[in-house]
Amino acid sequence: MALWIVDRMVHFGPDDLVKNGVPHFGFHDRSGKHYAIFHEKHFLGLIGKEGELEWTLAADQIFKGVANIPVRLNWPMHIDNLDDDSLIVSNFGDANLYRVDVKRREAELFVEGKRIGMKDAGNCVVDDENTVWVNEVTGCKIWRFNSEGKPTLTLGDGTPGFQKHNVDFREARFNWIYDIRRGPDGNIYVLDSKNFAVRMINPKQCSVQTIAGTGQPGYTGDNGDARNATFGGDPSARFDGPISMSVDEEGNIFVGDRQNHVVRMIHKKTNTIETIAGNHNAVKGKTNNLAETDPLKLNLPEISSMDYYNGYLFVPTDTTPKEGDLAVLTRKSG
Repeated sequence: MALWIVDRMVHFGPDDLVKNGVPHFGFHDRSGKHYAIFHEKHFLGLIGKEGELEWTLAADQIFKGVANIPVRLNWPMHIDNLDDDSLIVSNFGDANLYRVDVKRREAELFVEGKRIGMKDAGNCVVDDENTVWVNEVTGCKIWRFNSEGKPTLTLGDGTPGFQKHNVDFREARFNWIYDIRRGPDGNIYVLDSKNFAVRMINPKQCSVQTIAGTGQPGYTGDNGDARNATFGGDPSARFDGPISMSVDEEGNIFVGDRQNHVVRMIHKKTNTIETIAGNHNAVKGKTNNLAETDPLKLNLPEISSMDYYNGYLFVPTDTTPKEGDLAVLTRKSG
């Protein structure tokens, strides 16, 4: 079992954007730069060393004295780096992807999703070949684009489906994909949420493999093979099933099991699964004790947008519609 502790806890009120040097929702890029993403307000920003915003990306300038790169974002979701140090930003609201040249303070349309039939765009990740993978959430598809924004591959035909066994690219089907991440092994990991599963895309073998989940909801399987585990479901929720995922430098996978209110870890070497944070009895509206160090005592009613970087796992949760907590976890030494 992995031993984790709470390194720090930060509570975000209605007007808090960046607090104690971290955002409630945000991601690190592969160079270690930390970006705050504000979905509902349609902008993102780079966090400086002192916790201030160095620049923003938005239709209009947000903060006086903070440089802004003008582009009309629509519910921005994720950010990643291309080989030339430009940034790719995905937008759920209009399915557009933008390419951002930070040095020139310019942004251009990279993919016009609606034009090519995308219903929306979830996260975007750049692989070792400098191609961009994007999950179409409600459209149940995975897209791959070359470095010029041209589509080169589509997985799924738009109809919900699931296979527990390994399938080739032509057969693969998904059901509402909430997250994708690049693994250190060169594979692409997919949170196939309404199938309550984690899938692995192997670009070299042109195959899709289920590595966690049975296709059914529940909360079982800890300390056993992740392929026999179940993840939480709530048919009445707008986003049913696990909602966020992250991958560390060893290939271990972290799943934000939203409806079970816990973080699950899938060990790369053994493919076993365990709960490392949260508990099944979460209470909506209850903030966490800022001095809590035991991750299994955390109140995580609505986990989303997890991020892993350099030994730290960032776990955001909404405690009320306007407030939330960020738990920063790290492995316990010794």
